[in-house]
Amino acid sequence: MRQPVRLFVFGLGYSAGAFGRAMLPRAAWGGGTVRNHEKARRLRAQGIEAIVFDGTQPGGGVAAAIAEATHCLVSVPPGEGGDPVIVHHAGDLLASSALTWIGYLSTVGVYGNYGGAWVSERSTPHPRSERSLRRLDAEAAWQTLAAKCDVAPAIFRIAGIYGPGRNALNNLASGKARRIVKPGQVFNRIHVDDIALTLAAALEREAEGIFNLADDEPAPPENVVEFAARLMGVPVPPVIPFETADLSPMARTFYGDNKRVSNRRIHVDLAVALSYPTYRDGLARMWKDGNWRGD
Repeated sequence: MRQPVRLFVFGLGYSAGAFGRAMLPRAAWGGGTVRNHEKARRLRAQGIEAIVFDGTQPGGGVAAAIAEATHCLVSVPPGEGGDPVIVHHAGDLLASSALTWIGYLSTVGVYGNYGGAWVSERSTPHPRSERSLRRLDAEAAWQTLAAKCDVAPAIFRIAGIYGPGRNALNNLASGKARRIVKPGQVFNRIHVDDIALTLAAALEREAEGIFNLADDEPAPPENVVEFAARLMGVPVPPVIPFETADLSPMARTFYGDNKRVSNRRIHVDLAVALSYPTYRDGLARMWKDGNWRGD
């Protein structure tokens, strides 16, 4: 790294928050935004300078923080009116003389349906859901803004996120786990710690371009539930055919996209060795450590 990292994160949620905490010992300065004052107070107690930004108006103190930041990560989803960070803070980013890198967290949903075939960063996106269409538009907007800022932009397309508090073990314990089967359907996943690990590697290199953040093994969702049940020593939930499953419209759109996501680029270009290359590694470790329930 050519200079001390002064990191600012738009949207300190589940994934970006894990990254922010991982960067605390490595960054000379760090902070970011949250949507309410209660969460801001909790993060400040952890040593992260949090600023309230709810996306409806500029966040007080954000402009001053951006002026000091060398690296910026964006984890705020776009809305009907576009990307709220660009809407309210593009000018602050353009005015910065310290900024050298921008990262944007997107989703593998932008690829759309590939019928179970492999996709890489070179695959053509053809999203079908409104949410994924907005994400693809936001990717383009951030690439354009980063170019105007004369900084290296990186787009991270993330697979299904799991970790403490968000996993099949937790779903089984709460009675919410279902083993829905759609023949031929596979998903990739990635543990939240591996997201933080990969983002740190990208920031260290000031990497640019598109990166798929996914595990090594795309797998049917019912396999994950079965493995978690056997870990816990509880009955495996019965099979529910996809056609008869009671799913929300959003959940049903996830099953409409079927693809295997290649993560080769993070291994080769970022030298990342995932801590949890398969869902079995991640679930088994959380079960062993007893941290699967989260906070």
